[in-house]
Amino acid sequence: MIDIPDALIATQTKYNGEAGRAFVAALPGMAADFLERWGLRPDGGAMYGVCALVLPVVRVADGRRAALKLQPVDEETVGEPVALRLWGRAAAGAVELLEHDAVSGTMLLERLDGERALSGVADAREAVRVVAGLLAGLTSVRVAEGAGLRGLGEAAARMVEAAPVVAGRLADAGERRLVADCAAAVREVAGEPGDRLLHWDLHFGNVLAGRGEGGDRWVAIDPKPLAGDAGFELFPALVDRFDAADVVWRFDLLTEALGLDRGRARAWTLGRVLQNACWDTEEGGRRLVPEHAEAARRLLGRG
Repeated sequence: MIDIPDALIATQTKYNGEAGRAFVAALPGMAADFLERWGLRPDGGAMYGVCALVLPVVRVADGRRAALKLQPVDEETVGEPVALRLWGRAAAGAVELLEHDAVSGTMLLERLDGERALSGVADAREAVRVVAGLLAGLTSVRVAEGAGLRGLGEAAARMVEAAPVVAGRLADAGERRLVADCAAAVREVAGEPGDRLLHWDLHFGNVLAGRGEGGDRWVAIDPKPLAGDAGFELFPALVDRFDAADVVWRFDLLTEALGLDRGRARAWTLGRVLQNACWDTEEGGRRLVPEHAEAARRLLGRG
């Protein structure tokens, strides 16, 4: 038997409705199935995120500590095993994929230290430096056509098309102009969406400590992968533990570490502000997230 956290039930119900409730109801049986199928035994209490349940396990055959990740297959999660395999071949700094079931989306991953996330590092600048190093490795991997991943080009086209509607939903005239400026910036780069393998969600909480041959290392987890320009990766590290005075410093550090053109990286970062505005206003929001708006203003030289 496993305990299903109330928070996971709530988020699955909120975002996936009846399908989410069905997924939660199936979790005990799925867990039992994969424990038997992959020769695993439970090794601690369950952990969870917005969409996934993670069970610490031990592989009986060799005693290796691992993590069994159970999550529904959707647009965001379907590409996760594809990305993890590609990053694994390149030793790019992502969590190691040990097993995968394509039908259910269930994965067996290397066990990391869930008590030691990068979000616990006191120095935010040091955390940004860690993310910069990880992103340099992750985005060094190119994605071939037909890899089965979402593309940034399609996302950019959707957000640019939606921008006038999004702006019309906002209550503040300055924020409406900011959304228009973000859309204009994305239009300038949308014709070259890029071919790098992107994590998309590398905030400090998605970096955990792990063990390597040379000692402790920081490892990227929980990607929502897509193929695109590496400039689209910077936004989470700009707004995590937000400090308006540090936005440009963080942006400069990240663009230098990844070897990016600052103009293109700024345009794609403004695209993330626009993407979030699209989602927030669809759910009834009338204002931009203050940190997002301020980050955009700083990158546009208005701070």
